[in-house]
Amino acid sequence: MMNEERDSRPALAQAPFPAPVNRTTSPGWRNPWLLVVVLALGLAGWQWAETRIKLADTQQELARRLAESDSVSVESRALARQAQEQLAAVLGRLGALEARISESQGQQAMLEDLYQDLARNRDEWALAEVEQGVLLAAQQLQLAGNVQGAVLALQTADARLAGSNRPQFVSLRKILVRDLDRLRALPLVDMPGMNLRLESVINAIDSLPMAVEARPRLNTTGPRDNVAAAAASVEFWQRLTSEFWREVKGLIRIQRLDRDEPALLAPGQAFFLRENLKLRLLNARLALLARDQSTFRSELKHAQAWMDRYFDSQHASLQTAQAALQQLTSTEINIELPTLNESLAAIRTFKLGKDRK
Repeated sequence: MMNEERDSRPALAQAPFPAPVNRTTSPGWRNPWLLVVVLALGLAGWQWAETRIKLADTQQELARRLAESDSVSVESRALARQAQEQLAAVLGRLGALEARISESQGQQAMLEDLYQDLARNRDEWALAEVEQGVLLAAQQLQLAGNVQGAVLALQTADARLAGSNRPQFVSLRKILVRDLDRLRALPLVDMPGMNLRLESVINAIDSLPMAVEARPRLNTTGPRDNVAAAAASVEFWQRLTSEFWREVKGLIRIQRLDRDEPALLAPGQAFFLRENLKLRLLNARLALLARDQSTFRSELKHAQAWMDRYFDSQHASLQTAQAALQQLTSTEINIELPTLNESLAAIRTFKLGKDRK
C-alpha cells in the first residue's frame, strides 16, 4: 500500500484532473468489521470455554461440597438424634430427680413436723419433771421439814432445765435458783437424824433397868483354884467360914437413893411406866415433825425426869439415852421454812402460755 501511495502521489501531481476512483471491492479479510466480528467471536468462544471450565470446576466443587454437606448433615442428624436421646435421658433423670426432690421435701416436712411435736413433747416432759421435783421439795418442807431433801429436789429440777438447753426456760430457772438459794441459807436441822435418835431411845426403853432392881455387884474376881488349894490345906475350916460369911452378906443389900422421893413401884406398874415414857417420846417425835419447839422440849424434859427418877442412873444404857435426849433438847427446830409457791406459780404460768400457743 505504501508503494501505491508513492506511485499515486506523482501521478496526482502530474494530472491536471482528479483520477478516477477505483470502485473495485477490497478483499474480505481486509474488512475491519470482519476482524472485529472474528475477534468478538474468538473472545466469546474463549469466554465460553473459560466459563465452561469454571462452570465444570464449580459443579465439581459444588458436588464435593454437596457430598460433604450430605455427610455433615448425616453426622448432624446422628448428633441430633444422639442429642435428642441424651436430652430424653436427661429429661427422664430430671423427672426422677424432681420426683425424689418432691418426695424428700415431703419427708423433710414430715420430719420437721415430727421434730416440732418431739420438741413440744420434750418441753412438756421437762416441765412435768420440773413440776414434780418442785412439788416433792414442797412436800419435804411442809410435811417433814427436810431442808436437805428439798434442796436436792430443787437441784434436780434445775439440772433438768439446764439439760434441756431451751432459752425459754431461763426465766423459770431464775425463780428456781432464787428459791434454792433461800433454802441453802437456812440453818441446818437434821430432822431425819433427830427422828432416828428418838426412835433408838424409844426402842431402848424396854431394856432400861429400873432403880428398884439395881443390885450391888459382887467382886468375884480371883482364881478358883484357891478353893481347891484351901480345901487341901490345914486352914480348910477357916476358909469355909469366910466363904459362908460372904454369902450371908450378899443376902443383905444396903443402897442409898439420892432422890427427893424413893421411886418404889409395884411389879405391875413398871410396864405402864415404860409405856407412858414411850408415849412421851412419841409425842416429842410428833412435835419434832410439826416443828413445835415448846411441846418438843416439854415432852423431852418430862421423859428425862422420869428416867432419872425411876431408872438406874448408874447403868450405861440409861446414861446413853439421857445424853441423846439432852442433845435433842438443846437443838433448835423452830425454823421458819420458805414456801415454793413462786416456783410452782411460774411453772403453771409457763404451761398455760404454751397451751395457748
